[in-house]
Amino acid sequence: MILKGKSAIITGAASGIGMEMALVFAREGAKVVIADLKKEAADATAKEIVAAGGTAMGVVMDVSNEQSVNDGVEEVVAKFGGVDILVSNAGIQHIDPVVDLSFENWRRLMAIHVDGAFLTTRACLRFMYKSGRGGTVIYMGSVHSKEASPLKAPYVTAKHGLLGLCKVVAIEGAKYGVRANIICPGFVRTPLVEKQIPEQAAELGISEEEVIKKVMLKETVDGEFTTTADVAHVALFLASFPSNALTGQSVVVSHGWHME
Repeated sequence: MILKGKSAIITGAASGIGMEMALVFAREGAKVVIADLKKEAADATAKEIVAAGGTAMGVVMDVSNEQSVNDGVEEVVAKFGGVDILVSNAGIQHIDPVVDLSFENWRRLMAIHVDGAFLTTRACLRFMYKSGRGGTVIYMGSVHSKEASPLKAPYVTAKHGLLGLCKVVAIEGAKYGVRANIICPGFVRTPLVEKQIPEQAAELGISEEEVIKKVMLKETVDGEFTTTADVAHVALFLASFPSNALTGQSVVVSHGWHME
């Protein structure tokens, strides 16, 4: 149980990649916080973990709202005594060519991905620095942190931005024993990706099968989706790494789509 005694806040953890990470972290002994907009879903995931013998709590958190983030983190500290791990995972997607993209949709996506990462990072760092125990910050990037695709301008921009934030946090946090890294998955068949398939098919005028084979998985080595388990086990590795030897790095998990 390599995370025994550690407390971990995972945003957007009531479904998809976030939920898988929560389950894996809990099995490894972490006290897991399911931070999500949806109270019922957050509580349900927490109850599942507790029923399996783990420790968890649900916290309602709008990552784009400063007060909501600060209140949520303080609630966690009051119950679990601190924050050792933050996984900034909450995210959304929007499909539109730039020429048709509304400023409202641009700002909404940037608020959740970039503002959310900043607000949760700042709130958690304040407690990590004070504790003297250090900590780990993990950002959920994407292959789109490295490359671009049509119809996803705000998402690509936001994911590139997380690379910069990760590097700054790695530098500033080093003297406090805080590490920061970013995971860059390929396409993972989550509800977020499932929603994109018909949207891209309609926008590009091709079938949904062609979207999967010729757009999403075209550049992989084997035509396979990355899985939530793939990402969760990389997150576990980063969360449990013992020193600043691994910080400020991006780890691409994509079946070979984008090789560094």
